[in-house]
Amino acid sequence: MKVTGAGKNQDLTPKVDLHVHTVSSGHAYSTVEECARWASEKGLQAIAVTDHGPAVPGSGNIYHFWNLKVIPRRLHGVVILRSVEANILDTEGTLDLPDKVLAALDVVHAGLHPYTGYPGESEEENTAALLAAIRHPLVDIIVHPDNPAFPVDMEAVVEAAVREGKALEVNNSSFVYTRSGSEENCRVMARLLAEKGGLVAVGSDAHVAAFAGEFGEAIEILRETEIAPDSVINYSIERLEEFLARRGKPLRLG
Repeated sequence: MKVTGAGKNQDLTPKVDLHVHTVSSGHAYSTVEECARWASEKGLQAIAVTDHGPAVPGSGNIYHFWNLKVIPRRLHGVVILRSVEANILDTEGTLDLPDKVLAALDVVHAGLHPYTGYPGESEEENTAALLAAIRHPLVDIIVHPDNPAFPVDMEAVVEAAVREGKALEVNNSSFVYTRSGSEENCRVMARLLAEKGGLVAVGSDAHVAAFAGEFGEAIEILRETEIAPDSVINYSIERLEEFLARRGKPLRLG
């Protein structure tokens, strides 16, 4: 179903940050508890702990993700979602964690990253990799598909995401600290999502706790392209629950 556009004055600020890193990523600098405390102070309902999969140097091994069940479900009043930013390793959409581990997580993100062994160099190869990951039954969100370091056929990626009921991420960090040059690609992606009724995940991509819940640049792009709140899967925890329920992954809060 196509989602109608939001006005430029519509509040699109998410209540859930779906992309937060901890020291377990190897190149982030805060603990889960610190991230939850900052999120609480900013009024967030939930955060997803999305540490990088094992293919990123210095990140957690398979036991880290298998053992996420020991993290309290709530800290400082904030729901903690157990997640991963998995690495797409090839054009077949192979991820760097086995399905048995991915299936135990609340939310599964996947994306292309440098220095992980991904061999693709062309737009055709990058597009094939993202399309394969979108088809992966356990993947919920494709992270920063607008990264200019990995050019893709954006219309094909958006159409696949709409068809599979997956969300594409608008990543705030891409416009502040990393992935320079993402803005125009993101605008193209967001316009296509608005046109085709696609789903959006907004993430801070915080690598320090103080950045959790920072969405300002991402929200400006959503306003420009008139993305409706109903299309933002983390607009509220209730909206996220609806998205995951449709994915056959009811949010486990107990």
